[in-house]
Parts: sequence; C-alpha cells; structure tokens
Amino acid sequence: MSKDKTRPNLATALAEWLSYLADERRVARHTLAAYRRDLDSFLSFVSTHLGGPPTVADLESLRPADFRAWLASRAHAERARTSTARTLSAVRGFFRFLERRGRIKSAAIGTVRTPKLPRSLPKPLSMDEAAEATKRIGDVAARPWEALRDSALITLLYGCGLRIDEALGLNRRDAPLEDRIRIKGKGNKERIVPVLPAVADAVAKYLAVCPHNLGRDDPLFVGARGKRLQAGVVQRQMRKLRDYLGLPETATPHALRHSFATHLLSNGGDLRAIQELLGHASLSTTQRYTEVDQTRLMKVYANSHPRARSRLP
Repeated sequence: MSKDKTRPNLATALAEWLSYLADERRVARHTLAAYRRDLDSFLSFVSTHLGGPPTVADLESLRPADFRAWLASRAHAERARTSTARTLSAVRGFFRFLERRGRIKSAAIGTVRTPKLPRSLPKPLSMDEAAEATKRIGDVAARPWEALRDSALITLLYGCGLRIDEALGLNRRDAPLEDRIRIKGKGNKERIVPVLPAVADAVAKYLAVCPHNLGRDDPLFVGARGKRLQAGVVQRQMRKLRDYLGLPETATPHALRHSFATHLLSNGGDLRAIQELLGHASLSTTQRYTEVDQTRLMKVYANSHPRARSRLP
C-alpha cells in the first residue's frame, strides 16, 4: 500500500495484517500478494470517496451506502464478479482482523452481500491430453536439463495431484523418490500422497542432470540460476506446450491437479480418499469432480450411443 493512499496508523495496521497472514496463517506467497492488491484497490476507492487518505477511524465510520458505492464502482468498471468477490473477501478479512484487536467495530461490512457467482466446474485435461503433456513438455524447454526438470514437475503435478505452490515449495530432502511423499498444504496442513514409480523415475532423471549443486535444504526445482523455480516460469512453459500440441486454453499447471482427481474418480476412486489426497478441507469441494465426471459421461453417451444420435422415436 503506497503511503499517499493511507495515513500511518492504517498503513501500520495493514502491515500487521499481512504479517499475520504470512507468519500465523501461512498463506501462500501469491495469495498474500493478491490480498495486498485487493486492499490497495479498496483503500484507493475509499481515499477518493472520502476526499483524502483514510484512517482506521474512517473505516469504522463507513456506512452500508459507502460499501454499495464501492461495489457499484467496480461494476461500472466492468470488473469480473469473481474478482469483486475475492476482493470483498480480503476486505472482510482485514476488518475482522481489526475488530479482533479492538481497533474498530463495524456493522456495515456485515451488510455487504457477496456478488452471486456463476457455478463453474474444474476443467481437467482428457487422459490422452494429460499423458501427452507429461511426455512432451520437455520439447519446449531451452536446455536438456530443463526439459527433464519440466517433465519431472509436470509428472509430479499430474501423478500426485499437487498444487503448483506445493510442488515448487519442496526442498531436495523432500524429493519424491520413494513410494510416498509428505505434503504441507493450505493452512499448514500435512497429508501423505502416494508416489507412482513414473513420478519417482522422472524426478530421479532430473536430479541426475541438474547442473546446480543441491543441498538437502535447497529447492528441489530450480531455475537457470539455481534459485527456486517460480510459478510464472511453469505457466509460461505450459502456454508454449498448449501452442505446440494444440491443447485448450484451460491446459494450465492447475488443470493437471483437476485431471488427477477426475481421472481417479472415472476409474472408480473413492471420493473420501480423493479428498484426502487433494488436501480438501470440505468434501463438497471434492464433490465438484463428480459433476465433471457425469458431464463427461453424458457427452460420451450423446456422441456414441446409436439411439442418442438418432432422431427416430
């Protein structure tokens, strides 16, 4: 938050909140950056709306009409409802933080409704697309060792259903070279995920040619300079792969996690077991994959069954 948009007491409160999220809640780096941007956007509006940089007391004095004006400004700017919902969630979290510490007491924030969002389903790759992606990702790499690194990473995402941050957060001592791996996920919760031989083999091949001297406490996946590999690099490689193989725009690193869950379910996997493997806190989150599978089955039926294709009664 730039200091021209908030006075020192609010800037301090914001810094404390971000520190709390990072140190106590252990939120991911990209999530923390998103929260910072969301609060920056909200406080910028408040600054303009009130005619000057706000204070903590100014936030307490905001009325329901002020929040409605903020939401209206976002709608006028044609911000996506999903973006507004996420920003509102961040604002609510900041207000709750201030209330728990006795800084403010705001009833107005509780009257603000989250924009109604369209229900969306995960968009996995097909089994053939996922297999092709893991096999060919190295084709778009700049160097041979990076090709094996990318292959190991993509195979890990699909073979173990990891989030990209979980995979990139692994250190050398965590390398999935055995039959299972311990993953620290959202909320600092740990889970055990089985490791397929294909995953362990891909990681072993990468480590055998990695030009950087990796100690046990060093990052497992590194970039050209030996620093921890960034998610943006992986996303860029997936974009190249999409163009190379003609994959859909939904073919992202996270789609491999969706593919892991959907393909397990399609082959008879137990929903509760899949929930544990993914690290979902709620079964309802995992249940979205049953809808994906049902949609897939209906498409197969519509395209394959003779009576489905026939217009005859």
